[in-house]
Amino acid sequence: MLDPHMLWTSIPDALRKLDPRTLWRNPVMFIVEIGAVWSTVLAVADPTWFGWMIVFWLWLTVLFANLAEAVAEGRGKAQADSLRKAKSDTVARRLIGWSPNQPGTEEEVAAPLLQQGDTVVVEAGQVIPGDGDVVEGIASVDESAITGESAPVIRESGGDRSAVTGGTTVLSDRIVVRITQKPGESFVDRMIALVEGANRQKTPNEIALNILLAALTVIFVFAVATLQPLAIFSKANNPGVPDSLALTGDGISGIVMVALLVCLIPTTIGALLSAIGIAGMDRLVQRNVLAMSGRAVEAAGDVNVLLLDKTGTITLGNRQAGEFVPLPGVTPAELADAAQLSSLADETPEGRSIVVFAKQEFGLRERAAGELTDAHWVEFTAATRMSGVDLGGHQLRKGATASVADWVRANGGTIPNELGDVVARVSKAGGTPLVVGELRDGTARALGVIHLKDVVKEGMRERFDEMRRMGIRTVMITGDNPLTAKAIADEAGVDDFLAEATPEDKLALIRSEQEGGKLVAMTGDGTNDAPALAQADVGVAMNTGTSAAKEAGNMVDLDSDPTKLIEIVEIGKQLLITRGALTTFSIANDIAKYFAIIPALFVTLYPGLDLLNVMRLHSPQSAIMSAVIFNAIVIIALIPLSLRGVRYTPASASKLLSRNLYVYGLGGIIAPFIGIKLIDLVVQFLPGMS
Repeated sequence: MLDPHMLWTSIPDALRKLDPRTLWRNPVMFIVEIGAVWSTVLAVADPTWFGWMIVFWLWLTVLFANLAEAVAEGRGKAQADSLRKAKSDTVARRLIGWSPNQPGTEEEVAAPLLQQGDTVVVEAGQVIPGDGDVVEGIASVDESAITGESAPVIRESGGDRSAVTGGTTVLSDRIVVRITQKPGESFVDRMIALVEGANRQKTPNEIALNILLAALTVIFVFAVATLQPLAIFSKANNPGVPDSLALTGDGISGIVMVALLVCLIPTTIGALLSAIGIAGMDRLVQRNVLAMSGRAVEAAGDVNVLLLDKTGTITLGNRQAGEFVPLPGVTPAELADAAQLSSLADETPEGRSIVVFAKQEFGLRERAAGELTDAHWVEFTAATRMSGVDLGGHQLRKGATASVADWVRANGGTIPNELGDVVARVSKAGGTPLVVGELRDGTARALGVIHLKDVVKEGMRERFDEMRRMGIRTVMITGDNPLTAKAIADEAGVDDFLAEATPEDKLALIRSEQEGGKLVAMTGDGTNDAPALAQADVGVAMNTGTSAAKEAGNMVDLDSDPTKLIEIVEIGKQLLITRGALTTFSIANDIAKYFAIIPALFVTLYPGLDLLNVMRLHSPQSAIMSAVIFNAIVIIALIPLSLRGVRYTPASASKLLSRNLYVYGLGGIIAPFIGIKLIDLVVQFLPGMS
């Protein structure tokens, strides 16, 4: 985290940030810079070794604070450069007069000149010139330049996988894209601005903390200022006390006053506050999540309710064969053989799972459809709702219960009562029953039921347990019936579920939770999800989704992984915890500095104050110098922690607070005592420290 090359390349940016027009946005460090300027003037007017060393470390304190922010911003510059390459020198083939029935005429224009609503054509090997929706055709698209994922994706007109991103490459076929972005507002443009921190706005909590730090700074300014008349009065009443570099008949020297102020105000958190916020955004970018604002990241840390789609998020998305249930008079091996034969030509994930399950559980050899030369394959249709195979006089069918039952009856067979019981049991367990029937030698019968079930992703229960420990309630949203939804919810371990959900139901659920004072996060990818994404406090739209969904959400997941919402919440909480931990550490630091500087200033006037010199520092000058040096060095030492973030473990708010107080509160008190004493052992040998 403290790569010397990164530090070296960030120094020019840190020096540029010394400009008061930039630094005034950070009130704490702005005061430090004013103090450094004033100390420099005093050192020029009355040069001493002690004065110039204090001035040197005061300027280093400001520089280190700027360096923390510059390093945080610099980590994203490499990614910004690669993103710029994705959009540079791209030429668009704009279509004039295009409509679904009218091909239009082509003209070549530079990609940055495209306007919202323009239509462009992109063929294999060409770069998509801007964000938009596919309105004609289907193509394989390489999105690795944006997402880092090498596997191509399919984009097609209509449906929820029509959105394309500028800078990605079409690998096959031809598509027509309608541009939905405004010039300079594409996702690539926004990502560049995000990772470079150019348009980073402070979050509400960050603004509130800045106000608190500014208020503390003002209080310490007045507190330090009141020491001057006290020092003058005390010196006047003790004329026999000799003058020192820190205290003369005119009171406390200006340089020492500045040093005291800089050491007592919360410079550590003031220096690292921006870096913590930038690093939090950067952690999201590293996970291919584009946050439209820092407010969204911060809100993720305060989320109380997570709304998660069942399919593809909690479950694998494709139902898998989990059980063969034979009817009376049928052996399990017979049913398995019939189920496998009827599924050989079924290329759907469900069909392939039946073939694999029969092989694994019953040892049946996986036969290829091409091996059965006399077979006639019956494909699934929406009208028949079943598929199968005809092998001469032996026919097999697999499909919906009612369809297969009607087929058996139509061929003179009967349906046993046990079939209804098995189908009901499978449905109640949350599965999908597929009935297998056969016609052999003129006799039709039902053989049994294939139990297809949603497979809950591995580790989901553990992750939901973590959410619960964080105080977050999880709600599964599904279009399934309540029985199926309850079975999946129980297996996955979610707290609640919403079955047979419509867009209106999702929106109503979010509003009801928010009315109860909760912050809600959800994911979505379709146009029908847009109202709910816009209403949610944290709305994560999938990159594969529609433009409407991406515009409605305040985050876009470029990997289109719905489970990433859980990671986003953890990153948000880590950001808040890091900010709180370093604030605690910074304020606790001041206790040790009081014991170092206050006794050093007045010990010649009031020898009894030597009892407060618990660190037994060498001299007043070395005590002040050691405190100033520690105040600067601790900023550099904490840069890695501010960039990486405090390690987050799921726990209740009270436990997290206790841990912060013990580790960073107590640590913030102890560390300066040790650090200042070690520095004093070194600086006591420097000129002017006697």
